[in-house]
Amino acid sequence: MDLKLDELSVVTDGKSLVRGLSLDVPDGQVVGLVGPNGSGKSTALRCVYRALRPSSGTVWVGEQDVTRLPMRHSAQTVAAMTQDGGVEFDFTVEEVVALGRAPHLRGNQALSGRERGLCERAMEQLDIGHLAHRGVLTLSGGERQRVLLARALVQEAKILVLDEPTNHLDVRHQIDLLSLLRGSGLTVLVVLHDLNLAAAACDRLGVLSQGRLVASGTPAEVLTTQLILDTFGVRASVVPHPLTGGPQLLYALNSTR
Repeated sequence: MDLKLDELSVVTDGKSLVRGLSLDVPDGQVVGLVGPNGSGKSTALRCVYRALRPSSGTVWVGEQDVTRLPMRHSAQTVAAMTQDGGVEFDFTVEEVVALGRAPHLRGNQALSGRERGLCERAMEQLDIGHLAHRGVLTLSGGERQRVLLARALVQEAKILVLDEPTNHLDVRHQIDLLSLLRGSGLTVLVVLHDLNLAAAACDRLGVLSQGRLVASGTPAEVLTTQLILDTFGVRASVVPHPLTGGPQLLYALNSTR
């Protein structure tokens, strides 16, 4: 299912957080949002999963305005993993993952055998199956991140929205997670801070600065030395990855302007 942000703007307390953002996320592609802190990335994502209503503009899921969908239908269409989506009570890992099925259940309806299988498969994919009976509050930050992604996956939504999903993850689990997204067949909009991971994982990138989209295109088109300098204030060399040929950024200490 296609996702489209159409002239999206968010104004809060007289401050423009997002300004006329238009971005297409085609069916089955992984599109990354990158940009400095405070550039509007998370705010834009909140409009997609309906934690925030835009001041103007529209989020289209397929041919429908997401704000006009019934909440249950919206949750069946868009799944989100957010920065502030932690768990405050000490549920077990399998209980938290099972919460992803809530949009598909009525009242206290029990999980079906198929749904239990979905949860088990997601936990295995995220390498947390061995933690199923552990309390979430006993886990490391990286383990919790993987639990929350498993919860989003079992939602079986067509669109997946992720806000900095690689936070707290070691390098192996960063690569495993992004490889899973690339092979999922889902429409994915993801905020990433690591530009090299974004270059490797995303079909296209949108670069935000001060709430505006300043560049969009393939990683090779977008990640130039001039854009990195203008947007992030960092001098970087862009070289081809020796295995994939994709762009890789090399930094040095004291490289900020």
